[in-house]
Amino acid sequence: MKEAYYFHENTVILNYSKFYVRKPSALIESDGFNAFLHYYLQYLDEKHHDLHEFLFRNHDSEESVRSDIKSVLKLLLVLDLDQIDHDYVRVPHILLDIIEEGYHYWRSLQRFSVLYTHNETGFQMNSFIAADGQFNAVCLSFYRQVQQKVQGASNRVYRQLQAGTNAALLLQYYKWNVPNGYEAFSDIPFVHEVMLRTPLIIHPKSNKRTNVFKDDDHNPVLDFVKGKEEWLCFPAKVGSLLIFCYFHRNFISSAAATANLFELAAMEDVEDKKPDAIMIFGNPDGRDDTTFYHDEDNDIWIGKDSATDKIDYFGYTKKTILTLHNLAMISRGWLPIHGAMVNIYLKDGTKKGLMFMGDSGAGKSETIEALSTLASDLIDHQETVFDDMGTIHLDKDGNIRAQGTEIGAFVRLDDLDKGTAYKDMDRSIFFNPEKPNARVVIPAAPYDVVTSDHKVDCFLYANNYTDKRGMHWFENRKGAEQTFIEGKRFALGTTQEKGLSTTFFANPFGPMQRQDSCRKLIDKMFDALYEQKIPVGEIYTCLGLPDKGDHGINQAAEALLDFVKNGKK
Repeated sequence: MKEAYYFHENTVILNYSKFYVRKPSALIESDGFNAFLHYYLQYLDEKHHDLHEFLFRNHDSEESVRSDIKSVLKLLLVLDLDQIDHDYVRVPHILLDIIEEGYHYWRSLQRFSVLYTHNETGFQMNSFIAADGQFNAVCLSFYRQVQQKVQGASNRVYRQLQAGTNAALLLQYYKWNVPNGYEAFSDIPFVHEVMLRTPLIIHPKSNKRTNVFKDDDHNPVLDFVKGKEEWLCFPAKVGSLLIFCYFHRNFISSAAATANLFELAAMEDVEDKKPDAIMIFGNPDGRDDTTFYHDEDNDIWIGKDSATDKIDYFGYTKKTILTLHNLAMISRGWLPIHGAMVNIYLKDGTKKGLMFMGDSGAGKSETIEALSTLASDLIDHQETVFDDMGTIHLDKDGNIRAQGTEIGAFVRLDDLDKGTAYKDMDRSIFFNPEKPNARVVIPAAPYDVVTSDHKVDCFLYANNYTDKRGMHWFENRKGAEQTFIEGKRFALGTTQEKGLSTTFFANPFGPMQRQDSCRKLIDKMFDALYEQKIPVGEIYTCLGLPDKGDHGINQAAEALLDFVKNGKK
């Protein structure tokens, strides 16, 4: 990013490498503050016209208003209110409203800082965090000085809000194995370190995903609109794969949130390496694409999301990355599972690996939560393997094993117990928490746990539409495979679907697009499941029924607990 600051709608990015302030007076004099006043005056014109009129009543231009505001603020830093001769200070209660509303408007923006480093060791994590912390302190000190001067008294209650940025990204240039045709990406900086001020609340424009990922007839790299220093790359370790996630700066909030969901690759994971996949997110190509392509010559999967308002929803980021992961894993003989898996450790020493499958809203995570609540006196602890997407494969001895993809969980708030989503609130990122289908990204599991091989003790399809209770076991693979492949669920409106729908293998993120290849893997894995006598069943979550089947998920949890304690009967 070549500019010292960048404003885009409700997002602002501060480039500390270009300009950095250390005291309030320098902040007032900065070009970034001048730009902030421009957008703030527009905001007042739309939302608080009375304050806008007050500021403009003796002025004929916005430039003169901004100049007077800055003059008054600079005087307030060194003088008392009664020592200042200006129209604005003669009505202190209105001036106080303007200051308070300005502080509110600033904090309503999604605020990020970036700092570029060229392999210098001196500006690593400690200096990086200290720099952003100092800017936060400058902003807070500036607000309190002028607010208390105009108020005429000190505050009696102090709230230590994040007055500076919401998140900070340290960017560094890595040398990676750039294939022919990919040179446009060679000088784009990588996210080296991330600092999130949690709990972080983000307000994206969209609150659901409405797309289907489609094959492209040519490499999306050819459509890449690079611009001038407008991109950054989050190198993500997704399961066992390395995916370069390129974000346009207009979608920097999605890049920051990715740090709570996928492991950030270290420099040594990237240098001289070729990625397994590349995501281009927010490409300003004037299209409406959510596409993917397999570059067979270089064996790289490429996904592209065109810049539109609808992709300003973290579900697009997550599912694009997972689609690329799943397509690559299918080509390697691993079967993607859209579901959840936990290892349950009981106090008597029993351990069970429970794996669930089902499309969005089927009740996978909710069943696990209900089980945890029901058996809190029996469960010593539980270990998350994956919360949304994982894989199963045969190890070197031919045993079914599972792995995960994400170190976090992208949880829907609507259908969970009120306390559930806030258990890790201090480390979480919330998306539109005041709206339906609100989501939160919560750290869930260490990367080494996610990518280890885990024993599967049962494989259950999460059925949210059938008016039955509890669970049942498929005695033969024919009925089981049919149910799993059909992928039926009652859509709860979290995507573009509503009502009863079917999705191949309950997974529109790779298996649906590669059904022939996936069927071969399904046959292979279900053969192994039944040969190894791993119970395969269906659990009735009831989430798609009226009143959730009188909360039938509790009966499902009771049946599951019986299996955990006693095994299949």
